[in-house]
This record gives sequence, C-alpha cells and structure tokens, in this order.
Amino acid sequence: MSDHKNDESSSTGSVPLHGLLAEYETPWQLVDASKKVRDARYQRWDTFTPFPVHGIDRAMGIRMTILPWIVLVAGLTGLASAILLQWWTNSFDYPWIVSGKPLFSIPANVPIMFEMTVLFSGITTLVGMLMLNGLPHPSHPLDLKERFARATDDRFFLLIEASDPKFDAKQTRALLETTGAAVLDEVLEDRVTSDRLPKIVTYGMIILTTAAMIPLALAAKARYTKSRDPRIHLIGDMDWQPKYKAQRQNPVFDDTRAQREPVAGTIAVGDLREDDHYFRGKVDDEFARTFPFQLPLTQQTVERGQERYGIYCAPCHGLLGDGRGMVTQRAESLIDSGRGRGMAWVEPTNVNQAHIAAQPVGQLFDTITNGIRTMPAYGPQIPTEDRWAIVMYVRALQKKNGAAAAPAPAPTPAPAPPTQTPEPGSNAP
Repeated sequence: MSDHKNDESSSTGSVPLHGLLAEYETPWQLVDASKKVRDARYQRWDTFTPFPVHGIDRAMGIRMTILPWIVLVAGLTGLASAILLQWWTNSFDYPWIVSGKPLFSIPANVPIMFEMTVLFSGITTLVGMLMLNGLPHPSHPLDLKERFARATDDRFFLLIEASDPKFDAKQTRALLETTGAAVLDEVLEDRVTSDRLPKIVTYGMIILTTAAMIPLALAAKARYTKSRDPRIHLIGDMDWQPKYKAQRQNPVFDDTRAQREPVAGTIAVGDLREDDHYFRGKVDDEFARTFPFQLPLTQQTVERGQERYGIYCAPCHGLLGDGRGMVTQRAESLIDSGRGRGMAWVEPTNVNQAHIAAQPVGQLFDTITNGIRTMPAYGPQIPTEDRWAIVMYVRALQKKNGAAAAPAPAPTPAPAPPTQTPEPGSNAP
C-alpha cells in the first residue's frame, strides 16, 4: 500500500485531494457501506444524512465520547458552587435570622442548586461539543460540491478523508465501489475559502467578552466604594407611574390642587354604615346594652375575641385584664431604676373593676373604637366584628374574675324584610 497523505493530488490537477465521497439513495445502503468501511479499519471518515438514521452509530463503530464525563464534572461543580455561595452569603458573610429560620438549610436552597447545576451543565455541553468536534469550522471542502447540498434533502453520503493512515486512492475507490454507491466522486481541498475565522468575528468576540466584564466591574466598584449620589434606577417598576401626589399641582383642575375634597353627598363604597348598633355601639343615641344581631353569640366568637384581646389589649391591660401588662411592667421598671425620670405614665385601667363591668357593651365598643384618655383609637386597626368579639371576651373575663357585672342585656331581634317571615333573634348575652 502506498503512503498517500494530504499532499496527494487529484488526477485532474495539482489541487490536493481531500477524500473520496460516495453517494447513496437509501439509508440502509449507507448503513451497509459504513459497516464495510468500519471493518476495513479506516479512522478518518464520516457519514452525512438528512435525518437521524437508526443504527448508523453502531455501524460506524462510534463509542461514547468523554463529553458526558465532562458534563458530569461541570454539573457537580455548579452544584458545589451553589451550595458554597448560599452558605457563605447567608451563614457567614451576612447572617440574618428571618422568623427564626435557620441560616442555611438544604430545602430552601434547592432552587439555586438546581439552576446552577443546569447552567453549568448546559454551557459545558455546548462548549465541549464544539471543541471536541473542532468547531466552529468556517469552511469545508464539501461546501464546494454542488451535489452535497442534497445531504439535507434526500441523499446519503459517506466521506473517507485522504489524511486517513489507510487511505490509498485506488484501494479506497475499489472498496467504495463494492458498497453500491450511486455516485463516487473526488473531493479536492478548498483553496478558495480561508479556514480561519473572519477578523470581524474575532474582533466581535473580543469586544463582547470585554463588554461582559463591565457589569462585574461595576458591581465590584459599587461594593467597595462609597458615593453621595443615589443608585442608578434602571427599572422603574411602579416608582415612575403617572400620578399626582397630595400637596402637588394638578393642571387638570382650575385650582391646580391634586388633593381633592370629597364630592358633597357621596360616600365611599362599603362605608355606608346605617346600622348604628353594629358600627357605633349605640341605639337611639344611647350606648347599646345588647350585642348586635350580626354577631354570632358562640364559643368561637369568644375565642376569636380572646385572640384579638391578646394581640391588641393584653400588652397594656394584661392577660387577666388587671392592667398589669408587659408595657406597664416595663414602665414601672424604668421608673424604679431612675431611667424613666420625668416620664408621664398613666397606668392602664383594670377592666375587672365594678364601674367598668357596669358599663353597657356599647360603651366598651365605643372605647375600643375611639380610645379614651391615653388609650389610642383601635377602630382603624381592628374590624368591627373583631371589636365586638373583644367586648364579648371582656365580659367573659369580668365574669370569671368575679367583677360585679351589669344586668343581663336583653336580646335584640334581627330586622326582617317586610315581605318575609322575620328570623328568630340570636342575641342572648
């Protein structure tokens, strides 16, 4: 066998021969030809098909490449980087306890671990595939073969390169002729197109790589430098929405005031509170002595009132209603230690006192709603139904603590529509 290398010239000229190209009409012809070339122990050859051909990889003797192992290492690197990054930022560099949660826990960090594993694996797969295949390849001798364009349509090709150690023009042609090739043609080296990347592509990649470092440089600068100017606000979200704030000018109106007075005779939706008993705690301008019919007199209501009482009332009045809440104890400790000198402190009322127990339930509701003396108004904070629930719990608390309760309130019947049968009352105290 003669030792023909890349410098072997074609029979038609001085252009070096790149290889021999065999064309087949069916995929199974290509598979059979691949088996013969494989058995002949050629090393530098490849097949080209318009669609994936089942069994072609085995026919060519292709083995698993090292790419899956490279991707595995990259994925594990991404996973380890995510774990280290989140542990370092949350547990070491800037530890911050949120609602008693641990500084680092696996479940909370799984999304970032998953994303970085996929990110590292995906990028490595693409870059590794390109490098192992010698890509990008700006030009190839097959680009000059007009017939080869059918490789994306309806023809199947097999190319044996002249750089193969076993390549011999005559013997290789004889082998391909035995495979039933429809067309057998020589492929000459490409002496027209440069095999180097165009300079514009090279310069573009350099520029893009340099530009990609700019955000990292800006982030590093912002981290280690100080400035009196506000940060750059690229995404406005709702901060730049078109609107007029109070005390600003609005050219839509003659007086140019943005803040408008309510239109006379109007009321906001949901604020039409005609039932004075339920919303004000009064009946005929007197404090109601019965609970409103809207309030279900059940154990669940008392428990709801106890919960709301513990949130809004207990800090001052104490859990027992004796006025010995945590705020009171704190104030007394400051006064006793001398640190509260000059502090005007008014001790909260003991709700178990007889004159408090004798007050109508409507008066207790009014006190919670509008406040009294140093006690602030809780109407804006506590819904109407919850204020009545607190009053009901206070009554239960007074009874439990042996306070002289007021006379038992009579039930208030629920108003019924004129055309319907009145519903039974549900206002037993």
